[in-house]
Amino acid sequence: MEKIAVIGSGYVGLVAGTCLSDFGREIVCVDNNKQKIQDLKKGIIPIYEPGLSNLVERNVYYKRLSFTTDIQRAVEESEVIFIAVGTPAADDGSADLQYVLQVAKDIATYMNGYKVIVDKSTVPIGTGQKVKKVVQEILDERGVDYKFDVVSNPEFLREGSAIHDFTHPDRVIIGSESEKAEKIMKDVYRVLYLNETPFVMTNIETAEMIKYASNAFLAMKITYINEVANLCEKVGANVQHVAKAMGKDGRISPKFLHAGPGYGGSCFPKDTKALASIAREHEEVISLIETTVDANRRQKLKMVEKIKNAVGNLEGKTLGILGITFKPKTDDMREAPSLTILTELAKFGAKLKIFDPEGKKEGTWRLSHIKENIEFCSNEYEACESTDGLVIITEWHQFRNMNLERLKDTMKDYYFFDLRNIYERELVEEKGFKYCGVGI
Repeated sequence: MEKIAVIGSGYVGLVAGTCLSDFGREIVCVDNNKQKIQDLKKGIIPIYEPGLSNLVERNVYYKRLSFTTDIQRAVEESEVIFIAVGTPAADDGSADLQYVLQVAKDIATYMNGYKVIVDKSTVPIGTGQKVKKVVQEILDERGVDYKFDVVSNPEFLREGSAIHDFTHPDRVIIGSESEKAEKIMKDVYRVLYLNETPFVMTNIETAEMIKYASNAFLAMKITYINEVANLCEKVGANVQHVAKAMGKDGRISPKFLHAGPGYGGSCFPKDTKALASIAREHEEVISLIETTVDANRRQKLKMVEKIKNAVGNLEGKTLGILGITFKPKTDDMREAPSLTILTELAKFGAKLKIFDPEGKKEGTWRLSHIKENIEFCSNEYEACESTDGLVIITEWHQFRNMNLERLKDTMKDYYFFDLRNIYERELVEEKGFKYCGVGI
């Protein structure tokens, strides 16, 4: 097989390209950001993802992985071309396809023979047909008759465990209209095919829908347990016990049944809004997803109410904030619950001392609108020093087993807001803290 091109060297493109190169394929990752490509050539990785740096280094060393800004050469030398650029949410919640369609135009401009064009980005249902149309229009303008196929191959990577997810997927989805393209895609993923990973072969529109339906369902599951947690607080039930018992039911499973401050990140918020937007566009009611989006926004605000109700007037109070990324093992703060929670706390006059193992770089600019109220600290103990309480927003492993005596000795007051339920109430209260979890 010829070289494979991955256009877009952000989170999805870089992980996919690197993992495919580790499968023994020759991969060229393309990006129009010159600085990013220069950094990648030097081994500087633009994202924090455990294990990725070593994997990039190894495959660059063996000359299976390279980086370029030259899209023309990448297209000309590759038979399979992945589109892995961003699809940010527009103001109405719909996915913005301008980058995907621009790449499709670029591919068509430089095509020199048969190509398989693979939508790896999360795209609305119907995008594959739009890409096909754009490519054909450019080929017609050029007066050439190169054959090509468009394939939908959505990714299901979780930040923090993306390499494992790519190399050990639950399933590989391939949406295609051509047996030739299907055969080529099976060859791309030959390592997984030989390992008997389930392959779902379907049409393009179904593959696109599978991605949105999967993410929206998981977001809905998180929101469901969060709403159950809120009710548990009112009736004296324990949501952790409820979730554990529910998870024992094979029809439900224990995954994504952890109460907390709401979901965030690059996928769930964007994909739920996009699916709702697609439904509205087709005059269909998808009320569960609309409600999920609203309920998730409310959940973040409920955390602020929880803190305010316990502490009282927040003016002049100082809180230690532990974790601001949307989840552990990533530096990503897109749609993180912390953004809403900290902004609201600052509005009420609270001073915020923040520590996150990987969040300072992104947090500095994402929270610049409340910079007068925040201070970044070098560890969890410094963040809690001279504070009226601490708030765990992201459940980094190092926050799970803190020295509570050491914390208490340096704090002014002892509110302990555990928004991820990673501590046992009895243990924390024994040490003299005023514990407050979610649904327990």
